[in-house]
Formats: sequence, structure tokens, C-alpha cells
Amino acid sequence: MGANTSQVSDLSDNPSLKALLGTDSISENDPFWNQLISFTFISPTSSGDSKLLEEAVIPLAKIFIENNPRSGNFGSLVRVFLGRTKELKISTECQDQLFIWQAHNALFMIRCLLKVFIREMSEEELHLQFSYQERALETGSEDLLEELLSNLIHLIVEVPLLDITYSILFEAVTTLLVFFSYQLFHKDILRDGLIYRHIMKGRCLSLTSRMVKTLLYNFIRQEKCPPPATHIFEPKAEAGLLYGLASGVASGLWSVFTLGGAGSKVGVDQEHNPLPLSNQSLLLLLVLANLTDGPDWPNPYRQAITCFRNTQDTSSLSVEQPHTFQINFNSLYTALCEQQRSDQATLLLYTLLHQNANMRTYMLSRTDMDNLVLPILEILYHVEDRNSHHVYMALIILLILTEDDAFNRSVHEVVLKNVTWYSERTLTEISLGSLLILVVIRTIQFNMTRTRDKYLHTNCLAALANMSAQFRCLHQYAAQRIISLFALLSKKHNKVLEQATQSLRGRQGDNTALPDYAQDLNVIEEVIRMMLEIINSCLCSSLHHNPNLVYALLYKRELFEQFRTHPSFQDIMQNLDTVIGFFSQRLEQAGSDLSVERVQEVIMKGAQALPTDRLKVNLSLSLSLSLTHTHTHTHTHTHTQIHGRGAILLRMEPYG
Repeated sequence: MGANTSQVSDLSDNPSLKALLGTDSISENDPFWNQLISFTFISPTSSGDSKLLEEAVIPLAKIFIENNPRSGNFGSLVRVFLGRTKELKISTECQDQLFIWQAHNALFMIRCLLKVFIREMSEEELHLQFSYQERALETGSEDLLEELLSNLIHLIVEVPLLDITYSILFEAVTTLLVFFSYQLFHKDILRDGLIYRHIMKGRCLSLTSRMVKTLLYNFIRQEKCPPPATHIFEPKAEAGLLYGLASGVASGLWSVFTLGGAGSKVGVDQEHNPLPLSNQSLLLLLVLANLTDGPDWPNPYRQAITCFRNTQDTSSLSVEQPHTFQINFNSLYTALCEQQRSDQATLLLYTLLHQNANMRTYMLSRTDMDNLVLPILEILYHVEDRNSHHVYMALIILLILTEDDAFNRSVHEVVLKNVTWYSERTLTEISLGSLLILVVIRTIQFNMTRTRDKYLHTNCLAALANMSAQFRCLHQYAAQRIISLFALLSKKHNKVLEQATQSLRGRQGDNTALPDYAQDLNVIEEVIRMMLEIINSCLCSSLHHNPNLVYALLYKRELFEQFRTHPSFQDIMQNLDTVIGFFSQRLEQAGSDLSVERVQEVIMKGAQALPTDRLKVNLSLSLSLSLTHTHTHTHTHTHTQIHGRGAILLRMEPYG
């Protein structure tokens, strides 16, 4: 490797690498190390090139695994890195780029080797790889693994983020992610491993709040990779994929090493990612926050996530919350609004809304909630392009938001102009609340024809149920789509009912098993009842605010005829019958061949005249379902239950 760049295909022939991987011990004071870590590197320009680099490293790392017990050179490499990081803060202040560059290169090599080690061996065997150096040179008995972990956290929280430190901070965060990748190779949750104990209980514990705060600020700052000109060591102009790191991670294309979520669809943003440190910091923060509690201690990182406060909060910090800190909520809110394209940013938003009461209160108090809600709606609108985890998180975020009555009122007060990404119909002016209804209904219809996921239906309808009592001035198109969805469900109900009837008629003497039409009918009837509850809730609470819904209801009133005598819907149909009958009579009295404008005028006047005591308020929605949902980054049970007037109660319980 030396001070020159080299092509990936030449790695196995590099004399410096051969010496490192060989059986001879090399003292950490040997000049060899200066030569080894003084290399340059041009980052791969695609995930394919990154894969080439990883494939080149794997056979070399396997040779190292065989020889390291004799040489102890991996421990020496770690000690060389630790020796250089001791002066890293001073080097940064003095703009000593050479020192930072070499420390970075050493850590880059450690991280590439660790990724293979973790795949090939247990934690106990990995621990031995750190200690062979002590045995070979008969040195002290300090725990080098713990020393490295502690050093990485100190580096992240203490070294300021500048152009010259960007690359080494990225490597420190990514190396910690590599350490946590042990969970990927185990079905059981790891709670008592060495790495887990060091991070949760060791010397790292005192830095918990600073670590969480630093990772959050890395996410907030959204710093792009510095250009290669900020590094004093320019790469040589050689063709092919070059191995070395003078340009740091300037292109930001470390997709192979980022441990991105499984099932994500790779797009242009991921392939050409300009914010590697921000994204890696967010991933590490989520991993730390979702580590399970130990047998007798809570996860300190989750504690820090759940209790941090706004910098403008002047009240004294609680002694009962040992890992609390303060951060600028406005900056965090802005970053969350801007970054919802990625599922990890959506997971952070969900985590904060659900677990941090201070942040939830702050978000719900914002007067610009459209900046947060619109990106969530866009995720749902493009459901076919998103992975299921991202869609579910977006829905659960809507559920949490719609638990708040003030939110449900305010979304109808925010007027949007020209929502360009909504392509079904040109929306020149629409309230945020009406747009939310349109997108959720579209998600339900997509699910009915494609994925047919019962729990997706439940969550979508639950969000609408939460909002229904506060529906205000529904857009004409939104009102139409509510009734159109009911029409679609009614048609589906009739089709399944007809299939069941025909199947029973044709079964004379046939003992083969029947398709479970009863179960299909029950599911459809559950959803139909929920839709009727939503319409009923709106009529009872805000009929006079929603003439467009009454108009759509009257226009399609024949849809509801078949459910009037159905035993499952008789109770809920009473109010709809009352409304349909009252307004139908008013229209008959107004004459025939009425214009649309005249019909709307009759409805507006009738809404003021309808006695409120004629509508029976249904205080409890009958649907009560439990949803089990697992996403990529956490293991969580989500129980969704619908209680009085459609309020959704969410209880998130970590597995284990």
C-alpha cells in the first residue's frame, strides 16, 4: 500500500499489506506503520465499485484471521490508531492534516477488516483477535476492544466537524455501526455480548448524552462531503479504481459499508448520496436508541432520546433523568421536515413523536405543520415506490398526530396551493386536512387492489376516524372520494356475498372444503362499518361545516339502502337515514331540476335548521383491533385500538 495509490486488483501483491497480514510481529513503534497508513484513495463511483473493494478485502482478511494469532499485528494496528487519536484534537486546532489523514487511514483499515471478522467469528473470537498482540509482545492486559470503542465515542463527541475532520468522523461513526452488525447474524436479541456491555455500561456510559446530542447535530447540520481540494494529499492520476484515501470520502458513495436498511429501493439519492456523515450518524443513533434494556439496567441512549429538551426551555434539568440534554428544537424540526425521503429519517420522526413528550408537544404547537405533514403524505402517495416499513411508519406517524384534537382542527385551516405531486386531479387550492383524507383513501384503494393488507386498512381508517369529528369544510373532491370508497366497499361486499351464495347452491353432495367466504365477509363488513362510523361522526359533530359531504351523500344515497336493514349496520344507519331523509325532503320542497348551486344553497340552509338532538351521538366505535408490526431498525409491537369517538390509542412495547 505504502504512500502510493494502487488498484484493487493489486492489493494482494502489495508488499506492505503482505507484511501486515504475515506471521511476523511488527512492533507498534516500527517505521513500517507510517508507510502503511500513508496511502491515498479515490472513493468508488458506484456501489458496484464498492463491492469490488469489499470482495478484494475478504480473502486478505481471512489470511489475517489465520496469521494474527502468531503475529498480533491487528492489535498493533489498533494501537497505532489509538496513539494517533490521542493528539487528534490538538491536530485539528493546529490544522495538522497529515496527522488526521494517517489516523483516518488506520481506522479505515480497521473498519474494513472488522467487517469481515464479524462475519466470520463470534464476539469471543473477535476479542481474542485484539488480545493476540498482548500475548505476542507480552504487554499489559488492558482490554483493547473496550479501549477502541471508548476511543471512537470520545472522537465523535470531542473532535469538531470541519472539512479536514469530516472523513475521520465518518469512519468513526461507520466503525461503530460495523461493531453493532453482530445482531445481523443472530436471531436472538444480543443483550449480554462484550460490545453491548462496553457501550451500555462501560466507560462510554458517561458520554451518553453528549453522544446522542452530537449524532443529532450531525443529522441536523446535513454537511456535505468536503471537496477533494480541502485535502493536502491529492490522488495520483491513474486509471481504474484506486486504493487510498487522500480525497477522503468526497464522493460519499460508501454504500457497501453503510449497513443500509434491508428492502430499501436504491435510487439516485442513495446511489449518489452527498450526506454520508449525516446519514451514518442517523443510522447509529437509531441503532443505539433501539438496543434492548439489559437484565438490570435501562438503555441509556433511549433514555437520552426520550427526555432531551429545547434550548429555549429555561426550567432546571431533572435529577431523575440522568442523560438529559438540551438541543435546538427548531433546527431539529427543520431537518426532520427536509429529510423524510429516507425511511431512517421517518423512523427518527416516529421515535421522537412517540417517545419524547417535549418534542411531540413542540411539533404539535407549530403553526407550519404542513412542512412536516406534506412529506409524510407524499410517502403514502407514492406507496408503490416505497418499502412496506416506510409506509407503515408514515401511517403510524399520522395516527400519533391525529390523536391530538388541535392538530385535527388546524389541518383544515391550512390552505395549500397547487400540490404538484398529486396527479389524479389538479388541486389548485385545498386544505391540508382534505389532502390528508384524499391520500389516505388512495392508500386504502391501492391496498385493496394490490397488497390486501388488513392492518394497512385498519391504520388508514383509524387515522380518518380520529379526524372525523373535526372534519371542516371538506373539499368537494375529498367528500366525493369518501363516498366513492364506500361504493367500492359496497360493490366488493355484494360480490363476495354472491360468490358465497353460488358456492352453497352448487355444493349438493360435495364434501370438499368451502372457501372461507364468511371470513372475507366479516373483514369487509368491519371496514364498511368503520366507514359508516367515520361518516356518522362527521355528521354528528360538524354537519353544518361540511355541505360537500352532505351533497355527495345525497347524490349516492342509493348506496346505503341495502345496509339499512342489515343487522350489522342498523344502529349506525339511523343517523344517516335521518340526514338523507331530512335533506331529501328539503330538496323536494325546493322544486325539480335544481342547479348544483341551488342544491348547495338548500343544503347550507338545511344544515343550520336540522335540530342537533335528532342525531344520536355514537360514543364508541365498535372496532378494536391489534396490529403487530415489525420494521427494519427496531423490534416493536404496535397495538392499535379505537375508543370513544374514534380516538386512537397507541402503545409501543419493545420485544423482550
